Amino acid sequence: MKVLGIETSCDECAAAVVEDGKIILSNVVATQIPFHAEYSGVVPEIASRMHTEWISAVVQEALDKASLKAGDVDAVAATAHPGLLGSLLVGLSFAKAFAWARGIPFMAVDHMLAHLYAPRLEYGDCAKACGAVSEKDLSYPFLGLLVSGGHSLICRADNFDDITVLGATIDDAVGEAFDKVSKHYGFGYPGGAVIDKLAQSGNVRAFNFPMPSLHKHKDDHKYDMSYSGLKTAVINQLDKFRTAPAGKDGDRPVDIAASFQKTAVDILLRSLLRAASDTGLSTIIAGGGVAANSYLRTALAEQQGLRCIFPPLELCGDNGAMVAGLAFQYLARGDRSDLKTTASARVKSFKRQYP
Repeated sequence: MKVLGIETSCDECAAAVVEDGKIILSNVVATQIPFHAEYSGVVPEIASRMHTEWISAVVQEALDKASLKAGDVDAVAATAHPGLLGSLLVGLSFAKAFAWARGIPFMAVDHMLAHLYAPRLEYGDCAKACGAVSEKDLSYPFLGLLVSGGHSLICRADNFDDITVLGATIDDAVGEAFDKVSKHYGFGYPGGAVIDKLAQSGNVRAFNFPMPSLHKHKDDHKYDMSYSGLKTAVINQLDKFRTAPAGKDGDRPVDIAASFQKTAVDILLRSLLRAASDTGLSTIIAGGGVAANSYLRTALAEQQGLRCIFPPLELCGDNGAMVAGLAFQYLARGDRSDLKTTASARVKSFKRQYP
């Protein structure tokens, strides 16, 4: 079964064709970064407008690269939630119209579940092996770490569509914190990639930024995360947490980046490792844009007794392949989405309130 997957949850206009939930026949991602860079963040109105202008051409390119015509597609899928509502509606509406016009099944999927599915994908072109791991390595249950500009989640996955959220952010997502720190210091956009690059030559101990304490009252928050305090410390209280003297020209950007990145990732690791210890699960699947972070990848690879699996870098960010791959599992089970299905910006369980 060849499934066309469409992803427009934020600022990436993406489409892909995946065969039998595994083999990527094409994967096209049209980035909007140049249109949002001057604002150092995604502008929802611009994002939805660009999706409207690009979606038809992106889908056609995905079909062309798969050497398929529209009539060769067996089903179509799109992200329905969570994300920017205006952006979601573009991809979802296009997918529903595509399915209706051709009389083929339509499937609406969850963006975060799709990220968890990404490591199962591989390219049919062996010269461009995607680094997919075996189904044995990906057997359920496992812990999921889903980290992006909009979400920071730790979950237990018992099936492709069955997750239990163990921990989530109570305020900013980790990717959002990267973007805001980068914007404040003028490092560049997108913040995650820029800070990761700067941090390579920085001193991680130049600043001793604080770690949040969320589980003082109840065990309910022992796996939750918070980034508002760290963001405030880095932006407004730099002098308070300096442990190495500033140079004659002031603090080096690389040191700020390195110290911030270490603390931001350590916040994730502390909650994740608690969850691994308490659940006894030794396999961790990571996904989302922040899963491309080099420090996170290295730190998890060094954990004894844990198997940590990441998608290849090109499948960490938003893409249509993960949408198509996940949709295949639903379709193979006989599930279909109604053409009346609409988008929703949030999934309630993906955010937490404190205390």
